[in-house]
Amino acid sequence: MAIVSVTSTSVTVNPLRQSQPLGAALAFLGLKGMIPLMHGSQGCTAFAKVVLVRHFRSCIPLNTTAMTEVSTILGGEENVEQAILTLAQKSKPEIIGLCTTGLTETRGDDMPRFVKQIRLHHPELNNLPIVLISTPDFKGGLQDGFAAAVESIVKQLPQPGDAKPQQVTILVSSAFTLGDVQEIKEIVSAFGLEAIVLPDISATLDGHLEDSYNATKAKGTTVPQLRSLGSSVFTLALGESMRQAAQILENKFSIPYEVFGELTGLDATDKFLQALSDISGISVPEKYRRERRQLQDALLDTHFYFGCKRVSLALEPDLLWSTVHFLKSVGTQIHAAVTTTRSPLLEKIPIGSVTIGDLEDFEQLAVGSDLIIANSHAVESAKRLGIPIYRQGIPIFDRLGNGLFTKVSYRGTMQLLFDIGNLFLEQEEAKVKH
Repeated sequence: MAIVSVTSTSVTVNPLRQSQPLGAALAFLGLKGMIPLMHGSQGCTAFAKVVLVRHFRSCIPLNTTAMTEVSTILGGEENVEQAILTLAQKSKPEIIGLCTTGLTETRGDDMPRFVKQIRLHHPELNNLPIVLISTPDFKGGLQDGFAAAVESIVKQLPQPGDAKPQQVTILVSSAFTLGDVQEIKEIVSAFGLEAIVLPDISATLDGHLEDSYNATKAKGTTVPQLRSLGSSVFTLALGESMRQAAQILENKFSIPYEVFGELTGLDATDKFLQALSDISGISVPEKYRRERRQLQDALLDTHFYFGCKRVSLALEPDLLWSTVHFLKSVGTQIHAAVTTTRSPLLEKIPIGSVTIGDLEDFEQLAVGSDLIIANSHAVESAKRLGIPIYRQGIPIFDRLGNGLFTKVSYRGTMQLLFDIGNLFLEQEEAKVKH
């Protein structure tokens, strides 16, 4: 059991935390025909857009209600109405994701009333789903905003229907990359199951080229699929932050669920494949049995380099949980752990302590580590400490192809083993030379 402490400084010097609206926008981008709309100033949206563009190296369709000093004082209902009408007429989205920002949350705009009044005045919008979510960026983090967006979607859109024996719902947290989601979809389909992934960022942000430009994403989870979530026979919640959304589906439609805190590592993958086998009635395909044997061999090949190494991590709670469990399973020691926001997982992480803080706290705690695992904002800290860094999380803007990286399943675990193992190997070779 970990002791959770919160930094006592009154100012964040080197931020680790990303904002809730950024997380909500990321979740919304996994839906087909979606346009995320942030209710706030242009700067609020610009900051989120820059982070996502640099990380994914793709066009990111974020929109804003463009609040000014005057509209902030007088109220933003007119801005919200005009933004929704403009988007509906020009971009013709299939769904709009409306999230708040710190500016409008501080003012206290009554967003549910705004949306209700807009629909009352414009009945032509009755068939356009508008998913409203409260995401103040002065509290919580990216993971919180992402989870809140998924919860809002499953509250508003799914409808009851006859159970479809082969349909399962997969709720994916922000801890999983595009490559992770694609790998998970392939595994589930190998068991003869039809998966509705929410949100399916692997279909929208994977960098593929479209034949023509469109203001909305041409792929992703569709509105009809979201409507049919009530017909699934089981919910697979990937990441603790997806538990609440899974509980909402259970309460509304009596759909059982299981939460998988991690899908990296031998035991975690075994558990996931066994669950799919139980749901489908199909035994684990030979492809994955062979990959399991390959992973066992990879664990034997790499354990010399991982044993007793000291690793420090600065990650969002779900990603911190899964990474810690993987590292401990291969014999490393967790030297320090810093995260962004509170989570029920933190006290349960099998290490001594977890700090909720920033990268300045992390730099002080990471002294003496053999490896740092964090996003690209920690690179300068790693250089000052003279410690190699392995990039995980969001944003990663100084490496190519990070969005398609896979760390789940037997295959993804092997990739993670070799990537980190090579860093340790280079470290040992450098010591020998000196």
